[in-house]
Amino acid sequence: MAAAEFEDFRAFLDSKVEEYNQPNFIQPDPISIPHSYSKLQDIEITGFWAAILAWGQRVTIINKCKELFEMMDNAPYDFILNHSEDDLKPLLKFKHRTFNDIDTLYFVEWLRHFYSNHNSLEEAFTKGLGTDDQNMEHALIQFHESFFALPYAPHRTKKHIATPLRKSACKRINMFLRWMVREDNNGVDFGLWKKIKPSQLVCPCDLHVERVARRFQLITRKQMNWQTAIELTESLKKYDPQDPVKYDFALFGLGIEEKY
Repeated sequence: MAAAEFEDFRAFLDSKVEEYNQPNFIQPDPISIPHSYSKLQDIEITGFWAAILAWGQRVTIINKCKELFEMMDNAPYDFILNHSEDDLKPLLKFKHRTFNDIDTLYFVEWLRHFYSNHNSLEEAFTKGLGTDDQNMEHALIQFHESFFALPYAPHRTKKHIATPLRKSACKRINMFLRWMVREDNNGVDFGLWKKIKPSQLVCPCDLHVERVARRFQLITRKQMNWQTAIELTESLKKYDPQDPVKYDFALFGLGIEEKY
């Protein structure tokens, strides 16, 4: 790509980031769920869960998340730490696609165990992060291991937490990390976590992002997997080395709103 073309394309992408990285992006998107809360831990818990449940239509995802957190009296952090056995009974009815009551109860138990010993979920995602790591690969592998370290972790639940070891693109967790880490003045992403650099984030690759990225030849690998997500992120770093994942807004917006 010639220098002039490169700058024109960067200007185009930046204009689309500015167009879609706006407060009106929040309401129809699963990120609206954590935006309903103000306490750090509530934002983390609802954001993590909303991201993990984020497959299917956005309206359905949002409604299922609201249903789940209403079962926790819309105070998930307090519920996680202080629930009784009877409080868990309504959760036995929760289901979203292949995510069922077994998965729900294990998430509650892991979060209870974690928050009993830590203040922020950020600590779970930085445990495996090396000072020289260029991306989140090692951190996500370590998070997966930590998440299933409890002795009664159900094997079936492992399919809901992606890991680069399985070559997954880890779309949902990468999206959650974007929410927690990216910081700007636009009010969409939260920017609550400071131990992870925006430059270490990996672009979430859903079908819309993948389609647009292929159209613009930002990825060349045939399959969508972890290495393809890294390839896309490295391509985006050419346009902004410090905050490549901001272009998720551009690619997603072009894909879902403009049907590129």
